[in-house]
Amino acid sequence: MYTAIGYAAQSATTPLAPMTFQRRSPRADDVAIEILYCGVCHSDIHQARNEWGIAVYPLMPGHEIVGKVTAVGHAVSRYQVGDLVGVGCMVDSCRHCEACAADLEQYCLEGPTMTYATPDRVDGSNTMGGYSNSIVVNQHFVVRIPTGMDLASAAPILCAGITTYSPLKHHGVKAGHKVGILGMGGLGHMGIKLAKAMGAEVTLFTRSASKAEEARRQGADHVVVSTDAEQMAAVAGHFDFLLDTIPVQHDLNPYLETLKFDGVHILVGLIEPVEPPLHAANLVLKRRVLAGSLIGGIAQTQEVLDFCAEHGISCDIEMLDIQHINEAYSRMIAGDVKYRFVIDMATLKA
Repeated sequence: MYTAIGYAAQSATTPLAPMTFQRRSPRADDVAIEILYCGVCHSDIHQARNEWGIAVYPLMPGHEIVGKVTAVGHAVSRYQVGDLVGVGCMVDSCRHCEACAADLEQYCLEGPTMTYATPDRVDGSNTMGGYSNSIVVNQHFVVRIPTGMDLASAAPILCAGITTYSPLKHHGVKAGHKVGILGMGGLGHMGIKLAKAMGAEVTLFTRSASKAEEARRQGADHVVVSTDAEQMAAVAGHFDFLLDTIPVQHDLNPYLETLKFDGVHILVGLIEPVEPPLHAANLVLKRRVLAGSLIGGIAQTQEVLDFCAEHGISCDIEMLDIQHINEAYSRMIAGDVKYRFVIDMATLKA
């Protein structure tokens, strides 16, 4: 064991504040990492404030981690000291169930061990995330940062990137497909870039006409203002896929009507319950599909990093001093960030 430092919430109603805690010494197949950068995800806020009802305190968020290997266990074969690596949303799984065998650890039938606020599978301790100076993770759940990739902007790819890449790949998005992206926050702007790089014709759906120019800068071919009935009617039956990144409840019915027959509407946000109710006719009469998707497996997380490096894709970020994390949470809730905060962990030393 060794002493680490970070920022954590002690309850659902207290702000994040500095704390010291114990990290385990590396096990035989562990990698110890000095954290250089950590992205700030909206789910960090949900968890810190126990909005999903599953928080465990003290809770140290952070699952978009980039850092440098400082030590490895004697059985580690994939990494060595000095390697630049990443850790995403998971740090363990059963590794023997049907899902794990298919490189889909996020769907582990025994439940994945998340990067924070989950019991460690070996010692039962509460996992602590990346708002800290270091982390120790099994080598299977560590990915390599491609050479030349900007480290800070790579961090959000480990959540925002894989969350949008995985469903696009799973559903076979390719050149010639028409893809609609719902919402242009941290996930949505990555969805635009990734779908465009896959060769799709990409349209952003937004409530704000003022986002049109920015959407086109991100790579969108078209913009539809979802509150404009004429614009929505003009794209009825038009799209092969919709990637829905809107993180709050919204009416799915108008969007479903923009899909072709056999079109797929993919949810990546936890917006339950669906409200207002879904009209079954929007699915049944056109054999449309309403699907969901959760992050991606470890192999695919490496794949999206390599894909982004190959296509020159990065996340648009605003660097953050960790002392301002609570202010950043308020700004995120207000939509005042383009498009992801990334903590410079060097500021933790201050």
